[in-house]
Amino acid sequence: MSHTARPARLHFMANGFRVLSPGDHVLCAVTGERIALDALKYWSVARQEAYASAEVATKVMTGA
Repeated sequence: MSHTARPARLHFMANGFRVLSPGDHVLCAVTGERIALDALKYWSVARQEAYASAEVATKVMTGA
């Protein structure tokens, strides 16, 4: 079965993430933008959310 165009389910940890359900991307929790797993750099361990960019992550973390 191909995992192309299927969202992955991840568990975010301080220094990485674990794939719980295979897929090729996740969605940004704020913008809904599709983020390829190999491009995923920003997430919240506490919220278990992925973010599309440093700017989006900063806004969420600071409440701006």
